[in-house]
Amino acid sequence: MTKPNSIHLTFLLIFSLLIFSCDTIRRAPSNASASSSKSRKPAKRPSNYRASVSSKPVGRSAASAKRPPASNKPTSNSPARSAYSISTGASGSAAEEIPKVVEAARAYAGTPYRSGGNDHNGIDCSGLICTVYSEIGVKVPRISWQQSEFGSEVGSIQEIKPGDWVFFVPEAGKEGYVSHAGIVTDVRNSDEIIFIHASTSRGVREDNLFSTYFKGRFVKAMRPF
Repeated sequence: MTKPNSIHLTFLLIFSLLIFSCDTIRRAPSNASASSSKSRKPAKRPSNYRASVSSKPVGRSAASAKRPPASNKPTSNSPARSAYSISTGASGSAAEEIPKVVEAARAYAGTPYRSGGNDHNGIDCSGLICTVYSEIGVKVPRISWQQSEFGSEVGSIQEIKPGDWVFFVPEAGKEGYVSHAGIVTDVRNSDEIIFIHASTSRGVREDNLFSTYFKGRFVKAMRPF
């Protein structure tokens, strides 16, 4: 019997390695796909918000009418609600705490913006929300994208109330990650929804949600409690 030459041995070795590699790839779990499913997704701009944020009040759109009621349950990326609480007073209504939230937030008016800041020396947008609630004895998430998934989403812009949180993306008219947040302090009329926030250029101040700059960047409102 003749011995197989080196070319045949090399071919058999390569063929065996290819079969083994394919089988390994086929059986290996996809860690990349698993991790990507857990990563936060860009904030979408619901059609009812696009229709509603304008210089004139409009009714709820067809897309809004078909939308299911906002859930009190956090999303898969949302921080566990059991870690957060609010004192609701004798009547059991969280609405009683809203004037305290607004008052505490307005005490920071004029505070300069500082990324990662949490006090009167400097504060950022999510830090303002977290610090204000902390001062009234309430623990809430610190990071803006976590705040944007905390509580119940407000069904339409016409339903926004003082105490709600409002969120924005970086570029007007485009989807993206939540990059800015504020607390609604006053709803004066259908064209004036005032919110307080830490502006990167002007520090803590109040602005109108319907202003030219903010109405195109607004993506959602959340009612934390």
